[in-house]
Amino acid sequence: HHETVYFAGHVQGVGFRYSALQVAKEFEVSGFVANLADGRVRLEAEGDAREVEAFISAVAERMHGYIRKMERTSERRPPQFSGFLIR
Repeated sequence: HHETVYFAGHVQGVGFRYSALQVAKEFEVSGFVANLADGRVRLEAEGDAREVEAFISAVAERMHGYIRKMERTSERRPPQFSGFLIR
């Protein structure tokens, strides 16, 4: 299971990527989190569907005061990542 999530709001310069990396250590997920030029943060996560869902929910919960909008897309595809990184 793979999900791409775009977070909008006050999500850059607030430790968002570092927090996502720390949360990722609590789940069996791989992928990355990156700042985008338009001020959003892009998060890609893959793994078991329940783990990915729980991970994204945990990131959203931890950073809820900064997030104004979340856009999520999901798909099934072969794994492409090893570990979770900040890009």
